[in-house]
Amino acid sequence: MTMQYDYDLIVLGGGSGGLAAAFRAAQHGQRVAMLEPGELGGTCVNVGCVPKKAMWLAADLAERIGMAAAMGFDVPLRPALDWKELVVHRQAYIANIHASYLKRLDDSKVVRVPRRGRLVDAHTVECSDGVRISAAHILIATGAHPQRPDIPGAELGSISDDFFNLCGAPERVAIVGGGYIAVELAGLLQALGSRVSLLVRGERLLERFDAELTAQLAENLRHQGVQLHFNYRLRELRREAGSIVAYGHDGPHDAHFDQLFFATGRRGNSAGLGLEALGIVVGDKGEVEVDDWQTTAVPSVHAVGDIAGKVGLTPVAIAAARKLMDRLFGGNPQAKMDYDNVASVVFSHPALGAVGLSEEDARQQHDDVRVYRSNFRPMLQALSDGTQRSLFKLVCVGEEERVVGVHLLGDAADEILQGFALAVKMGATKAQFDDTVAIHPTSAEEIVLMR
Repeated sequence: MTMQYDYDLIVLGGGSGGLAAAFRAAQHGQRVAMLEPGELGGTCVNVGCVPKKAMWLAADLAERIGMAAAMGFDVPLRPALDWKELVVHRQAYIANIHASYLKRLDDSKVVRVPRRGRLVDAHTVECSDGVRISAAHILIATGAHPQRPDIPGAELGSISDDFFNLCGAPERVAIVGGGYIAVELAGLLQALGSRVSLLVRGERLLERFDAELTAQLAENLRHQGVQLHFNYRLRELRREAGSIVAYGHDGPHDAHFDQLFFATGRRGNSAGLGLEALGIVVGDKGEVEVDDWQTTAVPSVHAVGDIAGKVGLTPVAIAAARKLMDRLFGGNPQAKMDYDNVASVVFSHPALGAVGLSEEDARQQHDDVRVYRSNFRPMLQALSDGTQRSLFKLVCVGEEERVVGVHLLGDAADEILQGFALAVKMGATKAQFDDTVAIHPTSAEEIVLMR
């Protein structure tokens, strides 16, 4: 690597993708600088995956305590939660992650610059304090942020980030949206004591997931007490008598709320980076357009993570960043991210996970499609007279019945899916699933017992 630059790599953004790139480049012996004005870890660690999962675990515990009471344990049906104490534990966990990142940066000799950056040319970044630094390669990993819709009174609504500032469960909550953030917040808040209304613009939840599973998820949410309103067109928000009132195009539904959250999409953090002046294309949602190798129209400038507009998942950002660094600095010119068959989980109640094609997508892409399913009540639900049902589904194609989709809605779906994602990635067939001996009694056994 030539020494005409200050660094071999400059990373804009200290989230999951940026950190992964910095650490991998440093492992390859490169000189790395990272610009991050805020807390390390980005959305995932600070206002996303990690604190969300902490709250999901608390909500799961609340539900299980209710099941324990139904099974004979001497516990209250609605146990009181000291929300502030929960937040203390959550933030302590996050603080440990921050400390770990700082130590790793020091150990890796990555220079951390607590400033924002703007590209001046293909190899130069100007920090927000006016200092300029240069590198052979620049990586944009600045993430994305939640949006509010352009409607009157939108300022009265909160965004998903604001959920983590709560010190208690609001009594009446509206969540606008039908994607994974909306569904997760709805389940969390309902389980932790709120009365939740989900205002969904479309006809169903989670449009990128299998329709049959999302229909069962909607039914489960109704049993939990969540009010679902589909085809809802939010027109305006007003503050009336201490409440937020939501007005739809066809009239209000459960219109008075103590708090309303928007979960209506995210926009890439590309503004102010100087990209357009360099000929780097920025999409309608603020995403930086990259090729299959994570490279922009400028060969020395790359992007990974949410800002790259591909698959907005933390593990994807990490994997793409590592592959890119292996290509640029690790002597592996063919290293690139494979975006096929990426598993993902929505931490709804219960969790919904998927890898591969939905039934709808499979039927569009293949002539010979066979579907296997198991709709059942898990053992704990049955023992406690619960109403929640699980739905597991396999989508197979061709005469050999290659499994191209595994879809799981139910308890422990998040943990079960990882192993079956490997099977799908390896091209396993239904016959190989059938030849696998079941572990009994479990929910997971249903996947290898479908006939």
